[in-house]
Amino acid sequence: MHDLPALLKKIDNYGVANPFPEAPRALYEPCSYILNLGGKRLRPALLLMATELFTDSIDRALPAAWAVELFHNFSLMHDDIMDAAPLRRGQPTVHTRWNTTTGILSGDVMLIHAYRHLASFQDAAVVAELVKVFNRVAIEVCEGQQYDINFETRNDVTLPEYIRMIELKTAVLLGGAMEMGAICAGASTADAEHLYHFGRLAGIAFQIQDDLLDTYGDPAKFGKQVGGDILQNKKTFLVLKALEIMPAENRSALETWLQTGPEAPGKVEAVRSIFDQNRIPELANAEKKQFQTEAFNHLEQVGVPVTRKAALRELITTLLDRDR
Repeated sequence: MHDLPALLKKIDNYGVANPFPEAPRALYEPCSYILNLGGKRLRPALLLMATELFTDSIDRALPAAWAVELFHNFSLMHDDIMDAAPLRRGQPTVHTRWNTTTGILSGDVMLIHAYRHLASFQDAAVVAELVKVFNRVAIEVCEGQQYDINFETRNDVTLPEYIRMIELKTAVLLGGAMEMGAICAGASTADAEHLYHFGRLAGIAFQIQDDLLDTYGDPAKFGKQVGGDILQNKKTFLVLKALEIMPAENRSALETWLQTGPEAPGKVEAVRSIFDQNRIPELANAEKKQFQTEAFNHLEQVGVPVTRKAALRELITTLLDRDR
C-alpha cells in the first residue's frame, strides 16, 4: 500500500508527463499556473486510495485522478471570477494576473482536457462508467455553486438548504472521485456506491469543520484571518444553526451584526460570543461527528479486508480533526 506522499508524487509525475500544449501560450500558461499554486491534490489522492482498496495496480487510475484534479482547478478558476477574488492560495488569481476572458477560456480548456484523460482508458466500458459519474458530479457542483450565489441575496436560508449546498458544491466531488477510483479497479457497483457515500458524507463533515476553524481556529495555524466568514456576513453552518435554535426574541443581536460591514468594531468577538452563549460550537461538532459516523459506516461495508481500509480511515480522520 502506498502512503499519501507516494500517491501525491505519482499524481505530480503524471501531470509532468502529460503537460498542456505549448501553444497558444496565452491559453495554456494560466492552466499550468493554477495547477502549480500548491493545491493539496486531495481529490486525486482519494481516487487512487479508493483504487488501491481493490488492487495494487493503481497506475491505471492516474488518468482519472488527473481528470478530477483538472476539473477541480477549472471550477476554482471560474469561481474566482464569480467571487471577484484577488488571491488563490496566496497568489494572484488567474483573472487578476491575466484577465477575465483568459480565466474563462483557460478554465474551459482545462475541463475539455479532463475528458481527454478520461477517454485515454483502453476499456470502453470503463470510460463510459467514468464519464457517467464525472458528468453527474460536474452538474451537481455547478448546481451547488448556483445555490451558493443565490444564498448571498437571501435572508431566509435554512440549515438543510445550506447542508445541501455544501454537499453539491464540495462533497459530491470527493465522493465522485472515490467512486471513480473504485470503477478503475473493477470493483462492484455496491462497493463503488459505498465509497461515493463515504466521500460525500466526509465532505460535508469537512466543510462543517472548515466553518468552525474560520471562527475558532488558531490564527498561527489556520493560515488566514480568523473570523473572515463573520466579517463577510457569510451564511455558514454556525450562523444558520444559531438562527435555527435561538428564540425569535434573542435573534435580533445576531441579525443586527449580520447587517453590518466588516469595518464594524468588535464584530467578530460579538458574534462569537453569541455562538458561545448558545453552544453553537458544541452543536456544530456534534453534527460533524454524525456525518463522520455515517461516512465510516459506509466504509465498513466496502467488501475488502479492514487492513486495506486503514490508511483511508486514518487520512479522513486526520482531515476532519484538523486545526488548520
